[in-house]
This record gives sequence, C-alpha cells and structure tokens, in this order.
Amino acid sequence: MTPCKPEDILAESFRIIEESVGEHGFDAGQWPIVRRMIHASGDLDLLNFIRFHNDAVPAALAALARHSPIVTDVTMVLAGINHPSADALGVPVRCFLNDPGVEQTAKQLNMTRSARGLEQAITELEDAIYVIGNAPTALLTLCAAVREQRVRPPLIVAMPVGFVAVAESKEEALRLPVPVITVLGRKGGSALAAAAVNALLDMAMKGYGP
Repeated sequence: MTPCKPEDILAESFRIIEESVGEHGFDAGQWPIVRRMIHASGDLDLLNFIRFHNDAVPAALAALARHSPIVTDVTMVLAGINHPSADALGVPVRCFLNDPGVEQTAKQLNMTRSARGLEQAITELEDAIYVIGNAPTALLTLCAAVREQRVRPPLIVAMPVGFVAVAESKEEALRLPVPVITVLGRKGGSALAAAAVNALLDMAMKGYGP
C-alpha cells in the first residue's frame, strides 16, 4: 500500500533513494544533504555533481549553533526553507531582494537586484550563511566580496541555475577559502538550494553538530 502520511512518504522516498544509490562516497554528514537534494529533484544523477568544500557540513552546523542568519538571493529560496526549524534554532532567515532602495540602487549601478541585495546583506551582517539558488550574479558578487576580505561566510550554498555564467560562478566559489556546497555545471535552482539548507536545519534540530 502506498504511504499516505507525509512522514511515511518521506521515509519511503529516502528508502528508495538509499536502495537505488547503494554505495557512495559521501560521509555521514554529507549524505543527508545529498539525499534531501535528490529527493527534492528526483535526479539521481546529482550524485556526480554535488561537491562539499572546506569542511562545509561541520562549518554550517557550527554556524547554526551560534544562530548565524541565513541569507538567500531570491524569495523562492526563502520560501522553500523550513522556517519553523530555523525559528526553533534561533536562526533568522533573510532575503534583501525587495528591501527599500535595492531596486533603485541596482539600476543606478547597472547591477541585478539579486547582486545588489547580496551587497546590502554584506554591509548589514557579519556572520551569515549565504544561499544562492537562482542568480549567478549574486554568487559572483559574493565571491568578489570574499576575495576582497569584506566578508568571510561560514558557508556558501552555491546553486544558481541556468546557462549564463552559472558554471563559472560555481567554479569561482570552489576556489574560495571558505566552506561551500555546490552542484557543478548548469544544475541547481531554488528547490535544491532550499533542500540543502533544510537538511542542515534538520541535522541541527536532531543534535548532529560539530
């Protein structure tokens, strides 16, 4: 019989993923994130594209433990994050895309709104997890700020999607001296980025930490 309860459906989905994947090279901290991303996308091929850089999982869990805010590039990523879990952990979740002045300043500086929103976040927050699920311009802006030592995020979830500057922005993120979780190439998107964050929030809620 097909499960009807949401928790049973999730458990059965995870069982099918585990069975389909079999042995893999991800460690105990990385696998729950990979599994959640596969579940969100229905794409087993993600196994070949997901990368963890600079102890990303322990760094992320440590940041959540000290209530570091989560900043998203677009509202779709913001909407996909498990806000009750974030609230329970005392972790603010922000998106600066629609903040006052962002659109006008973006036009004046010939920037995308998402890139300008990231700049606004960098000026206001010191210790934020940055989650990029849509805009490579936002990721490139963040990468430049890290190189210029204006910000040092405890984690970048680098998952913009599309065809223009997407793969290049992720490659640039992987050259940074900060923790990164990414999907190589053109794959990515709001659902994958939110899924990665939700897996981390779930791990933190269950006491899986540094």
